[in-house]
Amino acid sequence: MGKHKKDKLSKAIRDNPITRPGGGLGEQLHNDQVVNPSDQKQRSKDKNRMEEDPEFVDNKTTKRILKQARLQQQQLEDELAEEEETAGDRSQRRSGKSTVRKSVKLGGVSAAQESEESDEDEFALVSGDEDERDQETFSKEISIDPDDEQALEMFMNKNPEPTKKLGEILMEKLTEKQTEIETQFSEAGVVIHKVDPRVEEMYEGVRDVLKRYRSGKLPKAFKLIPRLANWEQILYITDPNGWSAAAMYQATRIFASNLKEKMAQRFFNLVLLPRVRDDIDEYKKLNFHLYQALRKSLFKPAAFMKGFLIPLCESGTCTLREAIIIGSVLAKNSIPLLHSSAAMLKIAEMDYSGSNSIFLRVFVDKKYALPYRVIDAMVYHFLKFEKDKRLLPVLWHQCFLAFVQRYKEYLSSEQKEALQGILRVHLHQQITPEIRRELMNSKCRDEVIQENAAMMVDS
Repeated sequence: MGKHKKDKLSKAIRDNPITRPGGGLGEQLHNDQVVNPSDQKQRSKDKNRMEEDPEFVDNKTTKRILKQARLQQQQLEDELAEEEETAGDRSQRRSGKSTVRKSVKLGGVSAAQESEESDEDEFALVSGDEDERDQETFSKEISIDPDDEQALEMFMNKNPEPTKKLGEILMEKLTEKQTEIETQFSEAGVVIHKVDPRVEEMYEGVRDVLKRYRSGKLPKAFKLIPRLANWEQILYITDPNGWSAAAMYQATRIFASNLKEKMAQRFFNLVLLPRVRDDIDEYKKLNFHLYQALRKSLFKPAAFMKGFLIPLCESGTCTLREAIIIGSVLAKNSIPLLHSSAAMLKIAEMDYSGSNSIFLRVFVDKKYALPYRVIDAMVYHFLKFEKDKRLLPVLWHQCFLAFVQRYKEYLSSEQKEALQGILRVHLHQQITPEIRRELMNSKCRDEVIQENAAMMVDS
């Protein structure tokens, strides 16, 4: 019997041999050592296709991507399951409704879009009540006591000086000469003509572009304004009050490089100065584009001094914030000696304000070889306070110290004695001893001139 069963089993194996997926052991070793021609062809096809189409992904990379996608899918499902439990509890407590989460799928809608939709649903259900509650608490915190409001009004100026806008200034200039069509504007030499309706319509379109200008090219019609005879009249049509800060910077570049000195002076005075002051007053700082516009305006230093800096100081309303910001522009840019000397001479002769000390100190720190006329004007500027009994600010003492440190050897003996007399009237605990030490331990202008003359005789 046993022998009969063995014969049947051997016969079944011969009739139905077992086929292994990789073949026998010898075939597997052979396949590992030798490259399969079909696999090699497939790889070459994939390589050629990758060269032709850079977006093609081969089979191995596809498998790795799918594997990582499945792992990320599983992680997202786990996280969404946890968020679903917490969000469901919160929404049931607040709105009595349960939120339905969408499962993440790789096909069809992307997982990022579904997660955004789920976030929006949760935000709509959860944040509504929070916004209302925050708004209630905010309105309660902002309430102002009437007594405090009256106390604040006591510190406000009761009779503020009316300020004119740029449009009003230009309109006054235009109405003054409206009857004299062929006459000229005062200094700029601009002739008023009747503007063609088509030209006016074109520059109204330029006005709309400049209001929302951020970057890029400006309209060619705007670049032609400096070449026009009635450039102020056309400039008024574009409404400089409504320009963006970037448009003001580009306009300053164009007008500073294409206009003559007197015309550029009028542009700085009528357009740039009011805009800079308004921006500082509103935002308590200066826009970057307007700051760059100030630096570009120094391309014509004479026009800047006459049209911007001197009118600002003469107004008597220049704040310390404005003086510090504009002073930083002067300190960072190179200004010719003659223009700086003329500005220092003019500012030193003005009525004193804290801003004047800031501008004078900026020019002094540039270490110019100033003419004796400017040095004498600076000495007289400090000597004016001999009979002034007011308590002078620290800015005045700092400007005094900077001037003495830079130009102590350019002072005469009489000027030194006069300045030492000022130190007895106006004292500062820390700065006054330094000023006195600089004056005592330095040579006079007379001694330097005598030494130079003696050296010339000896040579």
